Amino acid sequence: DDDKFSIIKKKYNLPDKYFLSVGTLEPRKNVDHVIRTFLKVIKENDINDLGLVLVGAKGWNYDKIFSEYENALEFKDKIIITGRVPDEDLASLYSHANSFYYLSLYEGFGLPPLEAMQCGVATVTSNTSSLPEVVGDAGIMLQPNDVESLCETMLNLYKNEELRSFYAQRGLERSKMFSWEKSANE
Repeated sequence: DDDKFSIIKKKYNLPDKYFLSVGTLEPRKNVDHVIRTFLKVIKENDINDLGLVLVGAKGWNYDKIFSEYENALEFKDKIIITGRVPDEDLASLYSHANSFYYLSLYEGFGLPPLEAMQCGVATVTSNTSSLPEVVGDAGIMLQPNDVESLCETMLNLYKNEELRSFYAQRGLERSKMFSWEKSANE
């Protein structure tokens, strides 16, 4: 809904084009790695029209994440930290993202990647714990601390509409395999 997104965009001061990460800001979510890699990509490729939006409440030991943000210096304006957002805003945030990043070191399930896929967003996750089971072949899975692979993936998804559409479509199909009703029945 473009009208709703216009309100959401203003509410959170979002750029026109952004990468998205959703999750509690804590060490196991590996958000500091996403920040460092994002900054490397925009600096090395002279990208000026892209932001990184981090959605989530502060968890435990979040200092490293905010340290990476502070170290961004002249690029701090490219990183938006929203804090926790109401559920009614999430679908719009997901749906308008260029791509979604969830490089968690460990997950019990991984609801944000599933939400991203349900919103038709190309999804990138780590290849650890439960995430391969959630994402399957519908997303791009990487070693959680592989800087070069994440740089290449970010750049490819930023530049290549066809690639984003391919993973968005696969994600929509894959997400149909999951529902609360199906979980309850099983």
